[in-house]
Amino acid sequence: MSHIHWYPGHIAKAERKLKEQLSLVDVVIEVLDARIPKSSIYPDITKLLGEIPRLIILNKADLADEEKTKLWKKKLEKDFGHKVIVSSSRSNSDYSTITTQLIELGKPKMLKLVQKGLLPRPIRVMVVGMPNVGKSSIINKLIKKSKTKTGAKAGVTRIQQWVRVNPRIDLLDTPGIIPLKLEDQKIAQKLAFVNSVSENAYHNEEVATELINILSEIYNDKLYEYYKLEKDKMATLENIAISRNWLISGKEPDTTRTAALVLKDFRDGKTGRFTLDEIDE
Repeated sequence: MSHIHWYPGHIAKAERKLKEQLSLVDVVIEVLDARIPKSSIYPDITKLLGEIPRLIILNKADLADEEKTKLWKKKLEKDFGHKVIVSSSRSNSDYSTITTQLIELGKPKMLKLVQKGLLPRPIRVMVVGMPNVGKSSIINKLIKKSKTKTGAKAGVTRIQQWVRVNPRIDLLDTPGIIPLKLEDQKIAQKLAFVNSVSENAYHNEEVATELINILSEIYNDKLYEYYKLEKDKMATLENIAISRNWLISGKEPDTTRTAALVLKDFRDGKTGRFTLDEIDE
């Protein structure tokens, strides 16, 4: 498979901007994709956040393997020592759980302010994560009950606004996007599967083929059932195209169209609920 290249020239600028934003907040929500819990972690996240308390949200859990998500939740809490909340963009049932946890994490900072003789204020929260893990959906979930803008704070550009989630929480309404550094190609592939990498960085057919290979190893039965593949046939783009009768000039399998379908089906959860990162025992 070709190397997945994506070296945006604005990485250094994006990191500087992110650090500027982080200097303004008391608590960080780190959003991960539940389908690739390990691969969507920024390797230097602890260094980047320093001492800022953080809440980890395993988002898009409705697209991930439910049993594996439970195991990943336990592992991440053990490895990082932070509370992990399993979430879905399609449900707001975890709203209270998230806000209660944010208030708890912000208490030490508020206590310090009071000890200095300052008046208590709402906890300032920011959402960070890799591209396309669902940061905006988490922000929308939290501000749906309150659209009250509290205005810009010092050091924040006019575009960035604080939104009052409730009397005790202010949320920065623009997500902090962690820039990708695609040094590990296996991780790069998984980020491409979930659409976290620009499509300009890879070839659809190569990435779709790798996805099929991984699904064949972990979720073979679901893959064959969904694409109605014959058991004596290998799971390939060509055979999926033939099963759909997608042929070019009536002869050759249309692998270009099939690759786009395979990736879209996976991303939309149509093929099944899959988790691609395995827990190392």
